[in-house]
Amino acid sequence: MIKTSDLRAKEVIDVNTGQRLGLITDIDIDLVEGKIKGISVPKEDKGFKFFLKGDDVYIPWEEISRIGEDVILVNVNRVNNISNTNNEI
Repeated sequence: MIKTSDLRAKEVIDVNTGQRLGLITDIDIDLVEGKIKGISVPKEDKGFKFFLKGDDVYIPWEEISRIGEDVILVNVNRVNNISNTNNEI
């Protein structure tokens, strides 16, 4: 079993490009079913955007490929709300 606090401490990586998307900013949980529905990561890693929730990208749980000890691998190509972002790291 993994704790949500453990998930939030892992770096999220796109499996297709190897791009670092950042740390999880929010976790969407279905309390009725007791399942995680998805995670949110920052859309951009520029500046201090602590209060701008609209700049987060939602990744459905189905698009998470693997959860490792230090990273979470996701398939960004299948996430609808990610547009062409700069590949700056």
